[in-house]
Amino acid sequence: MSQAASAAPPLAPLTGSARVLGTLALSAATFMNVLDTSIANVSLPAIAGDLGVSPNQGTWVITSFAVANAIAVPLTGWLSQRFGQVRLFTLSVLLFVLTSWMCGLAPNMAVLIGFRALQGFVAGPLIPLSQGLLLSSYPRAMAGLAMAMWSMTTLVAPVLGPLLGGWITDNMSWPWIFFINIPVGLLAAGVTWNIFRSRETETRKLPIDTVGLALLVIWVGSLQIALDIGKDNDWFESATVVGLFITAAIGFVAFLIWELTDVHPVVDLQLFKRRNFWAGTVSISIGYALFFGNIVILPLWLQQFMGYTSTQAGMIMAPVGALAILLSPWVGKNMGRFDPRTFATFAFVVFALVLWMRGNFNTDAPMETIMIPTIVQGIAMAFFFVPLVTLIMSGLPPEKIPAASGLSNFLRILGGAFGTSIATTVWEDRAAFHHAQLAEQIQPGREVAMATLQGLGKAGLGPDQSLGLVNRLIDQQAFMLAANDVFLASAAIFVLLIPLVWLAKKQAVVGPGAADAAAGAH
Repeated sequence: MSQAASAAPPLAPLTGSARVLGTLALSAATFMNVLDTSIANVSLPAIAGDLGVSPNQGTWVITSFAVANAIAVPLTGWLSQRFGQVRLFTLSVLLFVLTSWMCGLAPNMAVLIGFRALQGFVAGPLIPLSQGLLLSSYPRAMAGLAMAMWSMTTLVAPVLGPLLGGWITDNMSWPWIFFINIPVGLLAAGVTWNIFRSRETETRKLPIDTVGLALLVIWVGSLQIALDIGKDNDWFESATVVGLFITAAIGFVAFLIWELTDVHPVVDLQLFKRRNFWAGTVSISIGYALFFGNIVILPLWLQQFMGYTSTQAGMIMAPVGALAILLSPWVGKNMGRFDPRTFATFAFVVFALVLWMRGNFNTDAPMETIMIPTIVQGIAMAFFFVPLVTLIMSGLPPEKIPAASGLSNFLRILGGAFGTSIATTVWEDRAAFHHAQLAEQIQPGREVAMATLQGLGKAGLGPDQSLGLVNRLIDQQAFMLAANDVFLASAAIFVLLIPLVWLAKKQAVVGPGAADAAAGAH
């Protein structure tokens, strides 16, 4: 909110049906946004197949949304002061509806990625603004209740996303994972405008760091594109990939120099002088990158190599939120009684345990076995976000909290995008390695291989058909072993992150803004 607005007397809280409807509208818009970060995960094979690309190229549908969303987050403060919170929120919802419709109509992958990037960008202001508008609707004594209700939508959405995405893909068609946003968004925008337009915040013209923003887009965009296309272009053997990495490096250095010297930087890099901020931000960004990369690989593996439908993959992914929903209120209520570093350490240990369990899967694992780590992962999620954001915000003066929240969320979301690209790349590379090793066993001198081929021949298959079937079995084993490699490596990295959390100092949280920011981290 602008300084001019903050000088005005605070708005009276909403009452009665206006408060109920306003809460529902804001929560619906937030739910729609969070849902779109996970709903496409189980639909990637269907989208890729329909648009004629590989499923791993289909991950661009996720990374383009995440990168654009991350870039938009730091702009929310400037945009809300320039146009007003209510106008900006309503416009963001309507643009989200429009871009969702365009995503569903996309005729090819390039167009879909473009509209997904636009969708992510216009969604940037939704979560921070929904928090601000919601808190202004409730008496200060009920702020905790308001944020608890709001947080439930951000926890339920990742549960319903895979389930809903899987069911829609199997029973309708993948464009409907985007089309369902249209009625929800229009209703949320209409109710929000009707209730909150008389509560618009004051506006003022502020300078915007256009150079910093341009450099941010250049280095982040170049790096993400390089990570996405590198595996398909033989990495540094490609002049294009090398050029993108060089552009990203030069853009990043120029961005750092400019942001550290500009009067109105788009992101406040001075925050990294605070130990709690950088330790917490690095921990949450790497942790989120590992988490997000692995929840993208799991449904891809299940559908491509284990014969699962989109709905079945969604059923395996969905329980992740069950324990998170049950435990998060307890974690929030007891944050003041426990050291947040202890809670974060517990989260990392549970994440490592979950990934170790997945790292021991085999192709005979039944659905129930594959689902158990997903259920346990809900415990880790409950202890992950709030304690780390509490550390990030601790010791900050109130006026620094919005900038800190924006920068930490930018890096966390960016971590998710980078984690997705890196995880799928490593998965493919390790699968190629395992495939080569397993294929060496199919030689004339190998008794088991010859007996298998003879058995297939007796079953009526020709030599080429037999070798084709064996190759598919090798593929299945290779990608299973590769997935295990990614899961186990991720588990090890979670363990290595624990000392980083303890570099932060134990400090009390300053002001209610930190709790609000913690809720927004979901």
